[in-house]
Amino acid sequence: MTQRDASQQSYWAWEVLFAVAYVATAIMVAFTDSPVTDKVVAEVAMGTMALAYLVTGRRVVLGEGGRPARVAATATVVLCTATAILADTTSSFVLFFSTPLLFMMLTLRLAVGWATLLILLEPTAAVLDGGWGNPMLPVLLPMTGILLVFGVLAGKFISDILDQSSARADLIRKLEASQAEVARLSRDAGTAAERERLAREIHDTLAQGFTSIVALTQAIESELDTDPVVVRKHLALAARTARENLAEARAMVAALAPSDLATGSLPEAVRRQANRLAEETGVPIKCEVDDALPPVPTAVEVVLLRAAQEALANVRKHSGATAVELQLSAVDGAIRLRVADNGCGFVPGADGFGLRGMRSRAGQVGGTLEVRTGANGGTELELEVPA
Repeated sequence: MTQRDASQQSYWAWEVLFAVAYVATAIMVAFTDSPVTDKVVAEVAMGTMALAYLVTGRRVVLGEGGRPARVAATATVVLCTATAILADTTSSFVLFFSTPLLFMMLTLRLAVGWATLLILLEPTAAVLDGGWGNPMLPVLLPMTGILLVFGVLAGKFISDILDQSSARADLIRKLEASQAEVARLSRDAGTAAERERLAREIHDTLAQGFTSIVALTQAIESELDTDPVVVRKHLALAARTARENLAEARAMVAALAPSDLATGSLPEAVRRQANRLAEETGVPIKCEVDDALPPVPTAVEVVLLRAAQEALANVRKHSGATAVELQLSAVDGAIRLRVADNGCGFVPGADGFGLRGMRSRAGQVGGTLEVRTGANGGTELELEVPA
């Protein structure tokens, strides 16, 4: 926003004053007893100043045109005002619109100097016209003093208003720039958060599914000529995993809940994850899932399901466990997921992407995640989310 924008709403009042003062002064000069030549000079000077204001002065007052235009406009006001007053003393009323113009275009100090000079021209013109004995002087001198005080105070007021308008316009520009920056940062943060969410989704679903398929394929290769029954079992598991991965991919593209939750309840989805691990690895899993869990938002169900998937995937990839326990239950106003194994244990500070993703998910729904070495060795993961 420019200074022009900030002051435009009330600028019309100044232009009304300018027009009224100009027309009134021009009429009074036209009906004075001064010589015709003096009146013509005064009228031409005032008309020139009014025309210059309409052509360029208005833009200068509104902060446009730069220093050369400001200097030219100031010179026009001073010269035209001086010419009009010296030609006909009645033209002194022109000061009602020429001095405010000076305060609008110049700094306060310069405006006070030029305005004082123009105001003093009125008694000077009286002395030049009728000498020190001019009967108008006793009236003009005190009026000049009053006009000086009024002019300076009014000019100071005008200057302050313009300074405040300029400061307000600058503040508005800064606020608009800040709003644009906040909007940009918000978009960037949203993009980063969405990328992180998609990375977690892919890691917890597609990547784990593809890992299972690779493991099953390797098992098929090693058993292809020795155990056709096991090969067929592994082929069936690989096909099922591929179909589930395809369903997960379609769910992510459609921005839906995980496909396991779309086709059943959370307890059913967690059981399927446990059964899949048992089928793929042959590791026995003790699965205790409460079917009467309190209803929770889908976002909380997603956190619990993804945590179960990641915990079981870590068991398969890292633990070397021969037994696993999985519990999902409601406890003291919360839902708790616990996955424990008898494998190699947990190394503190060794969080990978999966664990970091689980912690982030848990925090987003007000939950807590703890991973530790179990009392009898192995690893124990415990997640609690509000019910």
